[in-house]
Amino acid sequence: MTSGLQHKWMGVKTLLILCMIVCTQASFGQNDTSSTSKIQSIFDDFMDYRHQNKVDKALQTLDEAANIAESNEDAKLLLDIYHQYARLFLEEGDRETALFYWDRANILLRDISYSFGQAFHLYLEAALRFDEGNNFQSLKLLEESRKLSNNRNLGNNILLLEAYIYTNITNYENAIKNLNALIVNSDDKERAYLATKANLQLAKISVILNDLDEGIIHAKATLELAEKYGFAKEVKNAYEQLSGIYEKTGRYDESLFYTKKLERIKDSIFNIEKAKLDLVTADKIRFEHQMTELNKLQAKNEELSESKNRSEITAILTSAFLTIISLLAVSLFRNNQIKLKTNDLLYTKNKELELARDAAVSAMEAKTNFLSTVTHELRTPLYAVTGLTHLLLEENPSEHQKEHLKSLKFSGEYLLNFINDILQINKIDADKLEPLSIEFKLNKVLTDVVDSLQQNANENKTKLILDYDPNIPQQLLGDPIKLSQIFMNLVGNALKFAKNGKVEVIAKMLRKEEDQVKLYFEVRDNGIGISDEQQKHIFDSFEQGSIQINREYGGTGLGLTIVKSLLGLFGSTIHLESELGHGSSFFFEMDLKCDSKALDELSFELHPEEFDFSGLHVLVVEDNKINQVITKKMLNKKEISCDIANNGNEAIDLAKTNTYDAILMDIHMPGISGEEATRQIRKFNQDIPIIALTAISLDDSLESFYQAGCNDVVTKPFKPEVFYQKIGENIFKSKIQGPIGSI
Repeated sequence: MTSGLQHKWMGVKTLLILCMIVCTQASFGQNDTSSTSKIQSIFDDFMDYRHQNKVDKALQTLDEAANIAESNEDAKLLLDIYHQYARLFLEEGDRETALFYWDRANILLRDISYSFGQAFHLYLEAALRFDEGNNFQSLKLLEESRKLSNNRNLGNNILLLEAYIYTNITNYENAIKNLNALIVNSDDKERAYLATKANLQLAKISVILNDLDEGIIHAKATLELAEKYGFAKEVKNAYEQLSGIYEKTGRYDESLFYTKKLERIKDSIFNIEKAKLDLVTADKIRFEHQMTELNKLQAKNEELSESKNRSEITAILTSAFLTIISLLAVSLFRNNQIKLKTNDLLYTKNKELELARDAAVSAMEAKTNFLSTVTHELRTPLYAVTGLTHLLLEENPSEHQKEHLKSLKFSGEYLLNFINDILQINKIDADKLEPLSIEFKLNKVLTDVVDSLQQNANENKTKLILDYDPNIPQQLLGDPIKLSQIFMNLVGNALKFAKNGKVEVIAKMLRKEEDQVKLYFEVRDNGIGISDEQQKHIFDSFEQGSIQINREYGGTGLGLTIVKSLLGLFGSTIHLESELGHGSSFFFEMDLKCDSKALDELSFELHPEEFDFSGLHVLVVEDNKINQVITKKMLNKKEISCDIANNGNEAIDLAKTNTYDAILMDIHMPGISGEEATRQIRKFNQDIPIIALTAISLDDSLESFYQAGCNDVVTKPFKPEVFYQKIGENIFKSKIQGPIGSI
């Protein structure tokens, strides 16, 4: 019979089998018991014959098992047998016959509940899709199969097929991982066979990756196992691998040795006869199964004929029913084929999109890590620049030197602000920022912002005014650091564009309910204003309205982006109202918790001019030699003596044996980090002020510094006035207020 006629006959036969199953479906569900001992023995024999490539005997054992299943009306056993037929024919390259048995199994699955059978059916469908070249759809089917059954042997076969697919799509890392797992598998049915197949595939991958020595190791391992257990096909494949690898390495004698062995196998009479016998046996079994189906159809036709003699109407209805079922089956078959092709196309496209997305995410992570590393590394030399500049300015330079040093100081501070902005954007993009929840005084936060920017306002001849509502509770709960960053950016931005004008910082309470307040904030200026078109993009990164504005006023264009992102952490949104030539207004609302029971007492604040640093003795923990020199000189300028610890372990030892007024702790050091050193010191000294003096990186968190036991944080490079202010505040407050307790 030609392949075309055979294909058509199989299609008709499948449709008629469907009709028969619909009419007689009850017969398969009534007996789920299997013939255990004899069937198990037959299946064991089948597995051995299959591994040894004795296809004729393997088919004969399956045929014997099929007769038992049919006589016992054991639908589950018959399903397992059909699956093994399908797998065997697929392995032998007879895809058409494999599909025939897979379809028969598919019909049986509709009428029985059998999770392992369903899982194996999906595994076979994956193998068929892989044979077609649909790699991603095959992977999806294997994933579904794995969910339905935890059978060890099936799981190992899934691993092997996945390895083949991963090799096809050049995902060698996952392929090698699967195959190494199979080499040491503990499968109770196919341990040696799976290890042999795994070694063979690893040899092929090694050749692809040009690791020829590794390829020889795996090919020889394949050959050793295959010869030991009689895996004829794998012996032949191992010879092919070794012959090819040795030829590539230039070891022609060894290549010729395995080539001759391979030729002897191919030319042997045994193999020729075996191939003929396998073909005859396969055709015989296939013919017998087809004859069985013909006999069933003939019996069905005779039954219908008898029915026709009884009732013409019944015959007409039956014919109509069969016609409708046939048409539906053809339609379903065509729709299913279209659906499969469409699904595979969609799955492939989705996988491509996922790969593109993963590549984009990897690129973004690489960019973020690169920028973080660069900004972090820039802080060390920048600390030397700003620190040495400050020291030189303190040593009474000549007027023309002072002018150059001030320019250098300005450039250093500008570069520092730029680095800080980039680091902040990186943290926002990488979701590394989380708002703190600590007590703070809003009035002090806003006053500090205004005071720190007052010099800029004076240089621009701009009035900087704070309009603060006295009804706002004194003690609030939130993140004063990020709130300060928001206003530093907003006010700094307003001052830049409002020369000879006025900038107002407004804070008002909208309402108060128990321990919750809603506050309104606004930063208003009468500067150059922003056009409607520019307002659409003003909060985007590196956006300043125009190149001309950037050149005239300077800046990075990151400030408003940072403001928008930081407010998002608090669930708030920045709003803008502006008109060209009439200034701008940035405003937002924020919900904060307050302590309604807190007394509105006058706060005790210390100022730098009130500090008497003379006689203080501190410990500086710093691994960088240049930073050690600069920090020591800056301390000596205020008559503060210090000891130097080069790492965290030295810091712990010195803190145990000496008395210090404070510890200036670097965070990033070789050995144990500054955070860990702080935790160790807090175990035996909870009172000493510890100030983190560090260049903050992308992965650092201010909250983690405080949790470790730090009292305060000063980021490097720092402004000298901030440096002295933090030292004074923490040392003198601790002496006035007493022990700080555990952080």
